[in-house]
Amino acid sequence: MLLVRTGQCFLLNGFIFLGSILVLKSVVIPTLLWILPNQCSEVSSQGPCSFDSVSKLYSSLRLGLVQLFYVFWFYPLYIFSFILSTIWYNDIAKYGFAAMGKNGHDILEPSSQNEVKTTENTALKDKPAGLGGVMIGIGEQVYSILLLTFFFLEVYATGFIPHIGKALNFVLLSWMYAYYCFEYKWNLSEVALDRRLDFFESNWAFFAGFGSPCVLAIFFFSPLVSYGVMAILFPLFVLAATGSGAEQLIFSQRRKWKGVGLGRLPIFYAADTLSMRVLSLLPLDTRDQMGDNKAL
Repeated sequence: MLLVRTGQCFLLNGFIFLGSILVLKSVVIPTLLWILPNQCSEVSSQGPCSFDSVSKLYSSLRLGLVQLFYVFWFYPLYIFSFILSTIWYNDIAKYGFAAMGKNGHDILEPSSQNEVKTTENTALKDKPAGLGGVMIGIGEQVYSILLLTFFFLEVYATGFIPHIGKALNFVLLSWMYAYYCFEYKWNLSEVALDRRLDFFESNWAFFAGFGSPCVLAIFFFSPLVSYGVMAILFPLFVLAATGSGAEQLIFSQRRKWKGVGLGRLPIFYAADTLSMRVLSLLPLDTRDQMGDNKAL
């Protein structure tokens, strides 16, 4: 099934989606230019050119037909591809995780002695049964969605900053894609959200490097082409994150260096602050449970 899902991603996003863009650019638009020319010389090589009004009409018709192509083919295909690819990415991570025989208990080790004690205490506390456990689970999912949504908006906004905006956008996109790739693995391993964020922010240089090849491949294309390229590459990065022993390698190097590193970078600080502001609107009991769980 792993090969099937990966092949389906390549077929849908590479052959159909990107292939449709290629057909539009190399076949449809040149054909429209031949049927509805925009230059007087293409209609008649003799006599004065009185083709201005007809040329404007042809130009409007070409634009309208191309827009219809986008509305009735590309945008529905984009939505269809996005939904199916999201489902397939999860399957790819799940099958890859099972194939590698990963164990969720040793995916992320504590990064300090204090965290060891906290983790040992946390391990003795199970999620409450019944409605309380359900509410905490829902709260964690809501917080995660809010966090990534606000971080995505932050990434989008940095693109408008003069001079340094593109560079910041590139780095933040690299972190975002890297987090998405490893999140599948951490979800399957049932790693607590606070431990994910601590590990990610403590090893920000590694994750910037992990996500940058994917971003580099899409950074200079139009939005639709970028999506198609990313949708092809993303399953490979998900598999790389799921099948790799990156966490164990990082911890072994940290022990070798006796804890010396670049230090933690609060990448998600703004997104976390906004998310907690939104969560403050939830019922008090759920908010307190979420706060306790996040503090652990």
